[in-house]
Amino acid sequence: MAGVELRQLRYFVTVAEELNFGRAAERLLIAGPSLSQQIKVLERDLGVRLFDRDRRSVTLTPAGAALLPHTRALLERADDLQRRAARLTGSEPVRLGYVNWLPADLAARTAGLAELRVDTWVAPSHTQAARVAEGGLDLAVCRVPAGDLERLGLEARLIGADRLHAVAPGADTGDVHARDTVVLIDEDTTSWSSWNAYAGELARDTGARTVRVHDGGITGPAFFEHVRRIGRPVVNSPKGHSAPLPPDLVRRPVVAPEIHWTWSLVRRADEVRAGVLAVSDALCEGVGDLGIHDADAWLPGSDPHRRVDRGHRHDHGPDPAS
Repeated sequence: MAGVELRQLRYFVTVAEELNFGRAAERLLIAGPSLSQQIKVLERDLGVRLFDRDRRSVTLTPAGAALLPHTRALLERADDLQRRAARLTGSEPVRLGYVNWLPADLAARTAGLAELRVDTWVAPSHTQAARVAEGGLDLAVCRVPAGDLERLGLEARLIGADRLHAVAPGADTGDVHARDTVVLIDEDTTSWSSWNAYAGELARDTGARTVRVHDGGITGPAFFEHVRRIGRPVVNSPKGHSAPLPPDLVRRPVVAPEIHWTWSLVRRADEVRAGVLAVSDALCEGVGDLGIHDADAWLPGSDPHRRVDRGHRHDHGPDPAS
């Protein structure tokens, strides 16, 4: 037990929640093989097997299921200890907002640096960026176009990225070219401003077809209904689905190009407070490029993390039709 680390226990809980090593590694922002190796080390140090694994599924063993609630309780106590220690430093709290995604090990990364207060108001990206600019937040995890950063006096650092896939009816789980996909645009431009802008650039660059909706069906059960109605692969929005994929629909990787969505940690460009800068450094340290600069990766031209000299624009199809 002397070798067991809190980090490994957080990995165990995340895999137990996802029951999929790939999705768990994505949440934790680490490589899949590294996660698998850390779980094996934890199993060795604990002396029990936590998961039964084969090529098709991951399940908790009876020992894993029995230890899971105790592990969660231990991690909660550790997080509480870190929060108490942060309050003892006397530093000013750091206010963090987000859209719908945060690093799974947020508390561990920022422990001892400052008292981190995660804002409970989950709002669209453009709203959270504006709140940082106006001083209502110190940091926000969101998507912000490069032009808005300059206009609002903000700086952005890469903290996460999703490779988007398509959801389609039928049984074919093979690759689908971006030009053969559909991307939804919602008429609610207030709630879906960032997604709509992204979808428009994706369609222009790749030849994907846009379809306009008016029911917020970019995510949730309404999204699945649109997939069935359209009858073609529809690009999935980032981190947007809490409901499981229905059995009549499948996930399909999008290629030519592989399409990515980035998450930025945004702060004011003139920020000088040590606590805010320290939290920013801790959250972005070691993130890497998360595959967004691979040869066939696509990012919209407005993305602040896009390398212009890599020629990310892909002309794979005709002009999109709405």
